[in-house]
Amino acid sequence: MVGFRELQGEDSRLQTALHRSVPDQQRLHWTARHLHSWINLRRTPRQRRRIALVLANYPSRNARLANGVGLDTPASAAAVLGWLRQAGYGLGADLPADGDELINALLRGQTNDPESHQLRPLTHLPLQAYLRWYNALSPGFRAGLERHWGAAEQDRELEPEGFPIRGLRFAEVVLLLQPSRGYERDPALSYHSPDLPPTHHYLATYHWLQRSFGAHAVVHLGKHGNLEWLPGKGVGLSCDCGPDVVLQPLPHLYPFIVNDPGEGTQAKRRSHAVIVDHLTPPLGRAGLHGQEAVLEQLLDEYWEAQQLGSSRVQPLRAQLRQLLVKLHLTDQPGDTARAAEADPEAWLDGRLNAADGYLCELKEAQIRLGLHRLGSRPEPRLEGELLLALARAPGPGRQGLTQALADDLQLGLDPWRDGLDQPLDSTDLERLRQSGLWSDERLPGGHGARLGDAIALLEAWCLDQLQSLLDVGSTSTSSGSGDSASSDSVAAAHVIGCGPATQRCLEQVRQHLLPRLTACAEREREALMGGLDGGRIAAGPAGAPTRGRPDVLPTGRNFYSVDPRGLPTETAWALGCKAADQLLERHLQDEGEPLRHLALSVWGTATMRNGGDEVAQCLALMGVRPLWDGVSRRVHDLEVIPQHQLGRPRLHITLRISGFFRDAFPSLIQLLGKADRLVHQASLLEHDASASASGTTAAFASASAPGCETEQAAAEGLLRIYGSAPGAYGAGLQGLIESGAWEESADLATAFLHWSGWRYGSDGSGGVVVTADREGLERRLGDVDAVLHNQDNREHDLLDSDDYYQFQGGLTAAVTTLRGERPATWFGDHSRPDQPRVHGLRRELDKVIRSRLLNPRWLEGMQRHGYKGGFELAASLDYLFAYDATTAMVPDWVYGAITERWLRNPAVRQFLEQKNPWALRDMGERLLEAHHRGLWDGADDSAIGLLQQLVRDSDALLEQGGGKANGGGGSADH
Repeated sequence: MVGFRELQGEDSRLQTALHRSVPDQQRLHWTARHLHSWINLRRTPRQRRRIALVLANYPSRNARLANGVGLDTPASAAAVLGWLRQAGYGLGADLPADGDELINALLRGQTNDPESHQLRPLTHLPLQAYLRWYNALSPGFRAGLERHWGAAEQDRELEPEGFPIRGLRFAEVVLLLQPSRGYERDPALSYHSPDLPPTHHYLATYHWLQRSFGAHAVVHLGKHGNLEWLPGKGVGLSCDCGPDVVLQPLPHLYPFIVNDPGEGTQAKRRSHAVIVDHLTPPLGRAGLHGQEAVLEQLLDEYWEAQQLGSSRVQPLRAQLRQLLVKLHLTDQPGDTARAAEADPEAWLDGRLNAADGYLCELKEAQIRLGLHRLGSRPEPRLEGELLLALARAPGPGRQGLTQALADDLQLGLDPWRDGLDQPLDSTDLERLRQSGLWSDERLPGGHGARLGDAIALLEAWCLDQLQSLLDVGSTSTSSGSGDSASSDSVAAAHVIGCGPATQRCLEQVRQHLLPRLTACAEREREALMGGLDGGRIAAGPAGAPTRGRPDVLPTGRNFYSVDPRGLPTETAWALGCKAADQLLERHLQDEGEPLRHLALSVWGTATMRNGGDEVAQCLALMGVRPLWDGVSRRVHDLEVIPQHQLGRPRLHITLRISGFFRDAFPSLIQLLGKADRLVHQASLLEHDASASASGTTAAFASASAPGCETEQAAAEGLLRIYGSAPGAYGAGLQGLIESGAWEESADLATAFLHWSGWRYGSDGSGGVVVTADREGLERRLGDVDAVLHNQDNREHDLLDSDDYYQFQGGLTAAVTTLRGERPATWFGDHSRPDQPRVHGLRRELDKVIRSRLLNPRWLEGMQRHGYKGGFELAASLDYLFAYDATTAMVPDWVYGAITERWLRNPAVRQFLEQKNPWALRDMGERLLEAHHRGLWDGADDSAIGLLQQLVRDSDALLEQGGGKANGGGGSADH
């Protein structure tokens, strides 16, 4: 921003305000310096060009160096160093051979972990050098920093030689650990400092990078660090804003996962980053494993025996009952002990049917099978599964691959839209037999077969074809064009026997999707190296590629986001209406009463990715319809759906928006505010309609009739929007969870409320107003019946990030504390826009635990990534623990299962001891903490003894210097 729009006056004849752009001298000067820095980067010869690579590190522990969502960050950093040497940059003699060797080198020096502070850092920035720069900063910024941290001389990181700079140097290239934000210095800050400024040590590190080292450019490697979340304005930063003070106008490149346009846009807006997007991790089917696979086999035997009237039926029922109990698959929504006692056989029949369907869902779940390495293709087997995950999603004017195959086989099922647990139609079963895809070896007669069984066969066949295309593609040019006659003939050979729809789809994959996927690695390398030459990086869209967005490939582009004026899109509105109806129906069915008041968390990242699903769902629940312009398809107005058309009361909704949503979508805050005003204007008529309602409508109407909530809540209207303070980001729980500085979930609720107590609304004339209103937030949350969070893709899950537990978990803890009882807690699966689904959070956590955390496929995938794989295990356990702390929805058996599958497993234990012993110790401590806090009741003594011994052994190993990632072998805010 080099100018600001200011009101110049009004024209009475035109009846409009007149504005003009007023240049800002400070930002003009900053922009000129920024342009000069890029020119200087380009003109400096490579051998003299100084580059800084920065690795995120949160929490500030040695187990969690080099954070990067979906990215093998250590391996990627080692690769970038190799590319720089090949390109002629001055890097000296020795470079780390791989990611583990790089981590080992970092760990031989001082890191952010206090345990390492007796070691030497890379170097120091003398205090006087820091003060000469610091004292020239704006008085306002310095006053705010010193209110929290005091004078520079008091900084607890300061050493006699100066501020420690932590990292490695390779001649003209330096690799640094990003400093911590400071919350760990005093966990109480999480309760009252959502806008905490960076520390003196933080500023000193970036000042050293620019002035002492003389970096020509900086690369923050992987989503995401904490720089772009420092306090300050959301857009149009000034000299008092944290990111601007820290980074100055230094050229900034940022490799970032392609499916996160929101947080990437935050890095662009607040740290002038040029994005180099990268591919997602390889994705594939979870499959079944262990006792779940045994259960599926026993169920198949049982269905066959039942069909044949065999004497094996009763023994098999007894076995199945025992296995269901052992696997903790006996509980279903609405179950009661009385129902099981009244008719145990009918109860078991219901559980067997439910378990059969759930197994289909588990084995077809899409999980990460590893991590992405920047500039590298996945190994062939994993690349084939990723290609299938991309090809099976339909798009505009085209079918998904499995849909095409189903059509050619004249099946009635739709592999993309239909539920996996539905029974398989006998006609479809017969057609699968005739095709040769179905064999009666597993399910003789097909009795008990589910759609998931059929879809698994279709996907297996498609995977074979795609793997063949990949094999052919590997012999053609690196661009993957496949234009030669030989490629055409070989590819055609693989589709013989397919119907026309499948042939068309495979041809589309060969000509378009496959080249896009295989080009990603080279494009990522070229983009980063071109950016470091001062060159332009081509722009491109962002989004979740497996949600029908192949246009985001190839990666290696400077992605952009969306036009806020087009949100919610018509597609999002269609999904939002379906999702709203499902939520209302499911809540009434499971809770036995209508939903009256919903708390919903809304993220800017997801809004950019999905076109405004949550906003559309919110409008639908309120009974308000968007109106789109006929040409631009932008939302230009709203209309209230008449009560007789709506057929139910309008819901009260409390939104908890992220800080990034606040910054990126003020227009949507205004839109929602307008919706609330329109509903308020129609309220009297709707109360009259509610009074005459009958049947199901009457049940809904009574829930929102006058007197059902307080007069204050009624006066507030249907909708209120809350978020963190202006200039602040996050939900305030990460620091508390990491430090352990809390006693009960009410403490976590207190922190969440403190960080969330700012009300955002429309002023009715196109502006957004903000008011500190914690009391209003508490009043509304005390009236909430249900908490909902939606997820719009399956390229990650609830236990891949701290954001889910901070927002949904924080909301749940706050409602529970204020209301005195736990609300219904829902999870919305919007990964397939044509068919959104909603189910309980408990079920979703169970699904993630069984399909990923306890899955040998995932564990093996993580072991291929050495130190970073151990990091991922420790992080997933932390997020699981935090979800339990905030929602109490992680059953006790899960902690025992993780102890058995991870830490009592010799292969996993040995992997962790060799590659990331810090993570091994952290996991032992976290499991013991779960036990001590009562989150893990009933832990057997042998498990606790194992964990205690493991922590002691890990401590001894690390004290002896045995902690090595042996080679060769911020909080975020969406």
